[in-house]
Amino acid sequence: MEVFATTDRFILREIVPADAPGLFALDSDPEVHRYLGNQPVQSMQDVEKIIAYIRQQYQDNGIGRWAVIDKASGEFIGWTGLKFETVVRPEYPYYDLGYRFRKAYWGKGIATETALASLAYGFHNLQLDQICAAAHVDNHGSNRVLTKVGMQRSGQFEFDGDLHNWYVLDRQDYLAANAAQQ
Repeated sequence: MEVFATTDRFILREIVPADAPGLFALDSDPEVHRYLGNQPVQSMQDVEKIIAYIRQQYQDNGIGRWAVIDKASGEFIGWTGLKFETVVRPEYPYYDLGYRFRKAYWGKGIATETALASLAYGFHNLQLDQICAAAHVDNHGSNRVLTKVGMQRSGQFEFDGDLHNWYVLDRQDYLAANAAQQ
């Protein structure tokens, strides 16, 4: 099992079939899906398909979402990371920064911590020129995280009948911001 990155509190590793119970706990929660089209998973078979899809992304694109494992407990608490996105904005394929956590872990800085690790991996390891993200306009927490990690809101778009904010971070801006912090 490949570990892509670590933070002070978390291991960010590939998602594997053994993560199915944790992923089911995450994605069957209607509150977690409030800004994601309100379609929580209904069965373990749904979760197995999600895991297969993510694992195929690793093969096809060299990147996909990562499991977030609490170093202290070893518990699966959600996912984070990058994926090559072609569905949300089919006219504009892009590397998407995303994260999703079980409700018990909201408000603890985990999205920010793991998003920063994901951006570092994308710009340093994958040498990406740009990373983008989208957040439902009413998902204030996610919009705050994206701004906090340095992404710039550059407009809005509609997806599945809902308005979303569009964020972009270019490699040059990321490197300049990180050089200024040192």
